[in-house]
Amino acid sequence: MDTFQAIIIAIVEGLTEFLPVSSTAHMKFLHPLLGITDTPFVNMFEIVIQLAAILAIVVLYWKKFFDFRHISFYTKLIIAVIPALIGGFFLKKYIETALGNLSFIAWVMVTGGIILLFIDDIFKSPTVDSEEKITNKTAFIIGCGQVLSIVFPGLSRSAATIITGMSQKLTRSAAAEFSFFLAVPTMFAASAKSFWDTYKENPEAIAKDNITILLIGSAVAFVVALIAVKFFIDFLKKYGFRIWGIYRIIAGFTMLFLIWKGIVH
Repeated sequence: MDTFQAIIIAIVEGLTEFLPVSSTAHMKFLHPLLGITDTPFVNMFEIVIQLAAILAIVVLYWKKFFDFRHISFYTKLIIAVIPALIGGFFLKKYIETALGNLSFIAWVMVTGGIILLFIDDIFKSPTVDSEEKITNKTAFIIGCGQVLSIVFPGLSRSAATIITGMSQKLTRSAAAEFSFFLAVPTMFAASAKSFWDTYKENPEAIAKDNITILLIGSAVAFVVALIAVKFFIDFLKKYGFRIWGIYRIIAGFTMLFLIWKGIVH
């Protein structure tokens, strides 16, 4: 991976991380199109730049993250992140295999898109419009929903958690915001583990040139994500999920076509 390729991947990550369209699916399909070969560094790069994009949430909601008077906020995040930590630990081999199956990811994109077409009609009359009203039980249930994105790469972590939140009577915006909050500890843990595993198993991947590429990619993903988050919240409040469902279906079938033609594999 060179610097240009890293910037393109980082832009796509920043744009898609908070949208219910799966940043992982987009990055995985970009690899063959950009001539990127999967290596330990590339796999680690993808995870770490997701954390960089998600740190945009800490900046945008800094008052929330650094208001230590409300311990319940941190308690909910800890409770919600536990299912993903357990799932990621026990499903490591499965996850690696699933991430390498582009056909599976594409079909998950299509299936997730079909689900999004009906979400706005299924979950009506929400009663929870802010994080303060979310109970510990609800936080745990949303955390369990996040595990689905681990089991089904291409589903989208944000889609899984937002939909699970809406099933618990959260408004679209409240579910989206809590999904964003939950992404911080989730991706911090995933990035730390990925970086450590790469350093331990493939120390040559942590070379000076690679670290430079990683820092550039992280910076780009962070800046792009700052812009994308505000756009998504406003768009979601106004238009809902249907347009993202349509996009996912089109993108998923496009991916399947590229696989069928042998353009990606």
